[in-house]
Amino acid sequence: MRALDAIGLVAWILVCYVVAAIGAQFEPGVWYEAIAKPAWTPPDRLFGPVWGVLYVMMAVAAWVVWRRGGFISHPLPLSLFMVQLVLNAAWSWLFFGLNRPGVALLGLCLLLGAVAATLLLFWRVQRVAGALLAPYLLWISFATALNFEIWRLNA
Repeated sequence: MRALDAIGLVAWILVCYVVAAIGAQFEPGVWYEAIAKPAWTPPDRLFGPVWGVLYVMMAVAAWVVWRRGGFISHPLPLSLFMVQLVLNAAWSWLFFGLNRPGVALLGLCLLLGAVAATLLLFWRVQRVAGALLAPYLLWISFATALNFEIWRLNA
């Protein structure tokens, strides 16, 4: 691996983990413990490891696209990737920070669309980049269903 490629990979990992750190500022807390949740809610201890793996996969996917010409060659896929990162971070603020599952659900729907579009655009650039986003899309789909059910149970 060339030095520039390695620096690029580290940069994409840092970008993704900065988003993770922003989202992590809004922890579940007392409010989340008190609200009704469906029986199929995963245990809290599962979320950290899952997100840790997903953020690495997201970073590698972006890096794969970036290596094929960067923002100059692929401005739409990489810009949409950045948009979905913003939406990703915003969900934690909407759900845990503001305690607004209904508003957070709207944010997740936007995120779901952005991730699906990013996956398709990444796939067109390099199939492995799109495939790396597939588990993220599945997790966001699950999170959307969970968020919907939490909103419904607590409305």
